[in-house]
Parts: sequence; C-alpha cells; structure tokens
Amino acid sequence: MATIRDVMTSELVTVEPGTTVAEAATIMGAHHVGSALVFGDGGMAGIFTERDILRALASDFDAARHAVEQWMTPHPATIVADAGLREARDMMLERGFRHLPVLDGDDVVGIVSLRDLSRSDS
Repeated sequence: MATIRDVMTSELVTVEPGTTVAEAATIMGAHHVGSALVFGDGGMAGIFTERDILRALASDFDAARHAVEQWMTPHPATIVADAGLREARDMMLERGFRHLPVLDGDDVVGIVSLRDLSRSDS
C-alpha cells in the first residue's frame, strides 16, 4: 500500500514570518507551488497558500507589503509520512485545504497536495 512518503514533495519551499506577501508569492511562483511553509525561530510556524494571497489582496489594497504571518494559517494540520493516501485525501477534503505538511517524528520532511494524491492510484 502506498504511503504519503511515496507521493509527497520533499523539496520544501519556505519563507520566514516577516516575508512580505509579494515576496512569498514571487518565491512560490518561481518554484511553481501553491504553498510555502513558514518557519520561524521555533520551527514551523504556519503555512501560506495561494488562497491566503487572494484573501490578503481582496482585504487590503496594500496587502502585498504585509508580512505573511498576518495571513498564514498558524500551526497547520499535518500528517505523518507513513500515513495512507486515503487518510490524507479525506482529511483535506473534510477540512477544505489542499496542502498538508508531512512529518517524520518532529521533523517536517515534505508536503503533500491534493494534486499529488490525484496523480497516485489512491
């Protein structure tokens, strides 16, 4: 049976909490990804997604200059690398998000998206 580890992306796109929305959007675009993990001094602080970019820009004309920490999802849900694909898919669909950070113990080792899951034989 396939696990999250088999389909996740292990190359993480990361930003710091003080990174601006515009900078994060540029980084995400350059890497062709829909999310960036936000890491601060204490480890993973949140996740910043394309939906957050839209929400920020729709709420404030100057949002591109704001820090991602104002718009990110703090302490996002995660999934373990050895979890099954169906578990990840069900969690994302039930909670309404498209990206899940992947943990191996306390370490963030990847990210899995609904697109990753749709490409698999789940």
